[in-house]
Formats: sequence, C-alpha cells, structure tokens
Amino acid sequence: MNPVLESVLGNTSATYVLLFLQSYEEGHASRISKTFDVSVMGIQRQLRRLEDNGVLISRMVGRSRIFSFNERNPTVRNLRSFLAAELELLPKSTTKKYFRQRQRPRRTGKPL
Repeated sequence: MNPVLESVLGNTSATYVLLFLQSYEEGHASRISKTFDVSVMGIQRQLRRLEDNGVLISRMVGRSRIFSFNERNPTVRNLRSFLAAELELLPKSTTKKYFRQRQRPRRTGKPL
C-alpha cells in the first residue's frame, strides 16, 4: 500500500480497514484480515477504535459483527470521497488482488 496514505490514516491496519470498507461497503474482521493476510487482532483493534470514534457502526448478523461507515457523521462523507479517490489511484494489480474479490457464491448452474 501507499506509505503516505498509511501515515495519513494512522497505520497499515487502519488503511486496510478503511479501503476495504470503501470498496465493499461492509465487512467483518476475519474477512478483512484474510484479504490482506494480516492478524485478526490488529484488524479488530482498528475496527473497535474507529467505531469508538464514530467513523464506523456495527451490527450483529448471526455470530458475526459486521462493520460499515457511519453515514450520520458528516466527516465520514469527506473521508469516503478521499478514500474513493485513493482507490482510483491504486495500481490495477493491487485493485484486482484486494478490492475486486467475489463476495457471494456463484449461482448454481451458472457457466464460468
């Protein structure tokens, strides 16, 4: 990832969390950590910190806590615009590897 972006957002884990959520709209700690092959604990720490500060909100779906941006926070709208612009600047190979993954199973019988 971009070292300047990491310094602006605080650290690598925060960068991963925010870019992931910007790209996929929502996610849980284990999915984010698997995507970037990093520690779940580091991702959970960042998710908790961002939620405590009003950037993210969460809800329970079964036994998983799903996080998304807190759209009621006016600063989040500006942050999302910034993150969208940064996602556009990433190399195509990085975008394809991390931010274009399939989120749902393929429909049964659908050709490849």
